[in-house]
Formats: sequence, C-alpha cells, structure tokens
Amino acid sequence: MLANEIHIRDPFVLTENGCYYLYGTRAADFGKKIGGFDVYVSRDLVHWSEPKPVFTSEDFDMNHGVNWAPEVHKYRGRYYLLATFTQKNSDLRGTAILSCDTPDGTFTPHSDGFITPADWYALDGTLYIENEVPYMVFCHEHVQILNGTVEAVRLSDDLKKPVGAPFTLFRGSDAYGVTYQEGKRYITDGPFLYRHQNGSLSLIWSTVIDGQYAQCRALSDNGSITGHWIQQPHLFTRDGGHGMFFRDLGGQLMLTLHRPNNQPDERPVFFPLEEQGDTLRIPAE
Repeated sequence: MLANEIHIRDPFVLTENGCYYLYGTRAADFGKKIGGFDVYVSRDLVHWSEPKPVFTSEDFDMNHGVNWAPEVHKYRGRYYLLATFTQKNSDLRGTAILSCDTPDGTFTPHSDGFITPADWYALDGTLYIENEVPYMVFCHEHVQILNGTVEAVRLSDDLKKPVGAPFTLFRGSDAYGVTYQEGKRYITDGPFLYRHQNGSLSLIWSTVIDGQYAQCRALSDNGSITGHWIQQPHLFTRDGGHGMFFRDLGGQLMLTLHRPNNQPDERPVFFPLEEQGDTLRIPAE
C-alpha cells in the first residue's frame, strides 16, 4: 500500500527494529463502533504493509467499541498503547493503557481502568517521561467544558494508574492568534511533546482556526511540563492536524498528521521538519 491508500486519522509512527510502525484511527466509520486498531509496517515511509489488527474492542469489557487515537510507546522494554475509549453504558470518553511485548502483536488491557477522570469527557492521551517520571498528557473536551483544555497527570512507574489529580497546562482559547469569546467552544485534541536538542520542550496540539483544522505548538518557559506554556505560530493550518513527531531511520525529524479533516478523504502525510533552537518549521510552509 501507499500512504494515500491508508484511510486513517490521528497517525502515530513508532520507529523500531529498522521499520516504521504506523497506527491510527480507522477513519471509515469514525465516531461509530469501529472495533479496534491496526498497524501498518514500512521500511521507507512510502510502501506499507496491509493493515494487521493489534487490538479488538471486544477484548476490552469497559469499552463499547467506539475507540480512536492509538499511540504506541516503548517503555522499559515493553510496548504500551494509549487510546481513547467510550465507556461502556455511557457516552463519556477516557484514555486507558494497553500493553504488548512486540509493536505488532495483540495489545491487552494494562492500566487499572481509565487513567482520565471517570466523569470527564477526555481523550487523546500521550505518554511523556521527564526525569524518569512518567506523565500522561491528554485533553478535557470542549463538549463538556466549552473551552477545552490540555491536561497532564503523573502516572505510577508501572503505568497502571494516575498519581494525584490532573493539572491544566493551557486552554483552547490560548491558541496563537485567537481572542477568547464568552460561550464559544474551543477544541483541544492530539497533544504530543518533543524535547528539542537544546533542551527546550514543545507541545503540539490541534484545534480549529478560521474553520480549518490546524496543527498548533506551545513552548514551555522553563523546559518542564510544569512550566508556563507560551503559544507559538502554528506549524500547519491547511486542514490537517492531530500530529506527532518521530525520527526517520536516517535521523531526520519528521511530522506526521492527517489531512484533510473530512470524511472520507483523511490520509496520513509526512513532512520533514527544520529545528533551530526552540523553533520548528516545515521547510515548504
């Protein structure tokens, strides 16, 4: 398969074993009971394997089949899949963690239920490690609080449960170039953190800017997750987002995101990134 034949949202790439492992939300029935997650494997980011299932929603009894935004991280020699699930017998959403001993095997439930608060509409958890302390960064949805937020919560060392309460990093209305209006909804989704070569810390996330899905970026003022987050000029504003960074097999920093943001046209795309100090840009943008 070629990338333009892969119909997923929320692409996430794990570079491992001389390969690229691509995960994402099955987009054909996005928002419905889509039943699980797949992995696609490539050695060149151009030619990809057929999808291989790595999770079937029926194997997770807290979930009724509406699931999306899988991310797979290697942590202490094992692979952990963080994803959004809709709670059984409820329309509330949250992030739980699954695990497997290989990146393309069958992932099974790992965390003690949902990491996010049970009474929240929360989604898009990502794993972040700072000074050997694991955190999950996620979004509290605008559908519940209007002005969506990006939140963080410390995790136990075994990634089984949260340690303490979530804390807010910033709000959707904080996006670069946006002026807050009372009663307006501000979307937050798809957070991902990146440690720059100079030690700075960026957090990319997505929202809607002037009717277009956009890839946004914030920068911590002290290089820590606990810092004040200063919004930066957007990375991408042409109806693409929910991205993440990875390094290709040659060491080049890459951005993947899905575009456009409408069904049935979503596809994963890949861009090389230029990094200068604490700035990032797509060369063609």
